[in-house]
Amino acid sequence: MGINSVEKRKYLFKIVTIGEGGSGKTSLLRRYVEGKFDESTVLTVGVDFYIKELDSNSEAECTLQLWDFSGQLRFRHMLGNYVMGARAALLLVDLTHMPEMEELIEWVNIVRSHDPVLPILLVGAKADLKDLIAVEDEFMLNVVNTFNMAGYIKTSAKTGHNVNKAFKLIAKTLMNRCKY
Repeated sequence: MGINSVEKRKYLFKIVTIGEGGSGKTSLLRRYVEGKFDESTVLTVGVDFYIKELDSNSEAECTLQLWDFSGQLRFRHMLGNYVMGARAALLLVDLTHMPEMEELIEWVNIVRSHDPVLPILLVGAKADLKDLIAVEDEFMLNVVNTFNMAGYIKTSAKTGHNVNKAFKLIAKTLMNRCKY
């Protein structure tokens, strides 16, 4: 390296995706990492994970380790161990089904069990199904405020709408936290 060159900061962030079974977690991750949508995605059994390098800027390189948690109740007892070391979470809500507040509380408690201020981005999934939307923005913004989340964004894994933006938002939140 030359005398004037500055070494880039390198970040590795473990981000977990959580939410009820069928909410679109695997579809969102596949769209983001692989750039494709598969209508026949099956329910995740236990935990799966993906790696994605973010487009680096001149100052930093960022790698996201994306953990895909099963939303099925029978696997929930395992998740507390898997969230250890997580730096952020994406909580997915299928916008075509009104979520129960108890379910949202359970997910927040699981991911914040090791870090009570873990940044959580609330993600409204399946936004392309406009005629079937059952969840109002006002409800989702209330959830964000109630749990002091990092924000709310609507996405569609099918069309790709806001998928990259969701991950850029959470990565930016994490890189900003590292500056302090």
